[in-house]
Amino acid sequence: MTSQSDEPEASAPVAEKSSPVGSSGRDLWDQVRIEPVEIALPGGVGLTLRAYRKASELEPTEVQVDEDDPFEARKRRHEEDEEEVIVDEEYQALLAEDEDGKSESSDEPDPADFEDEPAAQADDEEVPMFLSHKGRLLAFKSAESLVSFLRSGAPHDLAQLDTWGDLAERVQSSDIDPQPEDRYELDLVVENLRGGHDTWDLPLLINAGEVARDLGYALRIKPVILALAPGSPLDDLDESLRTAEKGGMGGFFGRRRLKKIGAQQASLGWRSVIGKISAAVDWRD
Repeated sequence: MTSQSDEPEASAPVAEKSSPVGSSGRDLWDQVRIEPVEIALPGGVGLTLRAYRKASELEPTEVQVDEDDPFEARKRRHEEDEEEVIVDEEYQALLAEDEDGKSESSDEPDPADFEDEPAAQADDEEVPMFLSHKGRLLAFKSAESLVSFLRSGAPHDLAQLDTWGDLAERVQSSDIDPQPEDRYELDLVVENLRGGHDTWDLPLLINAGEVARDLGYALRIKPVILALAPGSPLDDLDESLRTAEKGGMGGFFGRRRLKKIGAQQASLGWRSVIGKISAAVDWRD
């Protein structure tokens, strides 16, 4: 008879690899003060990350464009094919006129004023930054590819945050689920504006203005900063949209102001802004 000690021992079950201990999902993002963002552009829908910190705590993205870079050369050829230069000239002409067709006052912002825009911010003011590198937004088409990049140790602007190491260690693909207010549909803006005042989607256009300003600042895209600067036609449009959305008597007057804003002017301006943002996106998959 075979003794009990001679019987083969059952192999111990292999323990599954556990995730790093700590919060996940919304709690994780709240703790690290970073948030996943989804941005729909004409070229696709991308996932990325955004954070807000005091300007004194950050080093702005380093903008480097190599004139001999073949990718940049292809981008310039594509822009010429899409007649971006013509659109920009049309928009600059519109910027030079007010509602009465007269030239704008001399206190309008000069493009040169934005040469060092990030450095001009007050140290105690919170400013946006994105998952970006050398002036280009890093966008991913799946949560899995985004998480793989976050764990790779590749260089990017968010790596300077004091909470970055914690996030890179703990984040899972299931955590990449942007809140509704962090989903932006820039691909729908121009078409919506072309539909006329009665069809304008106020939340869509207001949210587009918010993320475009953030991207313009964080990526140091001077034409976008200028186009959305205080006193510009697109800034006037944004103020009117916000007033109209509030409803009540103020909303009534806000809608009246919207009626005075040319749909063609607005759509041309936004087409130029979205074109500049799209050109600054680095699709990683």
